[in-house]
Amino acid sequence: MEPKIKTPDATQVYQKFKGLILDKNHPCVMAQSSFKLNQVDLFTYEIMGSDESTKALLEDLKHYIDTYDFEASDYRSFLAVFPQEEIDSEELFEEKLWTQLHTLHLLDDREWDNEVSNDPDSAKFSFSVGGKAFYIVGMHPRSSRIARRSPYPTIVFNFHAQFEQLKERGVYHEVRDKIRARDKELQGNINPTVSDFGKISEASQYSGRNVDQEWKCPFHPKP
Repeated sequence: MEPKIKTPDATQVYQKFKGLILDKNHPCVMAQSSFKLNQVDLFTYEIMGSDESTKALLEDLKHYIDTYDFEASDYRSFLAVFPQEEIDSEELFEEKLWTQLHTLHLLDDREWDNEVSNDPDSAKFSFSVGGKAFYIVGMHPRSSRIARRSPYPTIVFNFHAQFEQLKERGVYHEVRDKIRARDKELQGNINPTVSDFGKISEASQYSGRNVDQEWKCPFHPKP
């Protein structure tokens, strides 16, 4: 299967990410599987949170959702990459990430996935767009976590349902532990923000920045 790439410049971006994930032996084995099998949708956009980028991103995500085979066991990811975006700190990326997610949510005309909560303080929170829940992975060049460093600012959308499939197949904990062990080997410690779904809100994990207990998610769902 070929990766889905929307624009010519995205082809170069895809090759850079493929090198990052495969050639540098990225700790996320699920990401490695996606790139080895070309199970990746990678699209490039201009300014994070802008009307133009948000409209294009929402259209692409809806198409991704509507054409996705939820019965398949393959792990697939959607990467929204912003090659023109300049990021000089983790705080700036976090701000831009949540601005993009918020504007995406405001434009979205589909209901929040009822399998998860829309309250970012809830342990059952997961970001929803196009009626489906996603676990969000923010990546950028300035990340303090090596596994979260990428050539360009990027938002990875991973279906929440894929993690539920791993649990149903009885391999979730094995995969999780392998990823965490590889991350510890790479960085020297496990990402302190990482926790299993249902224990604490996953919102604090999205940007990759190590936030403290006083951190408040800037996202607010539509009334």
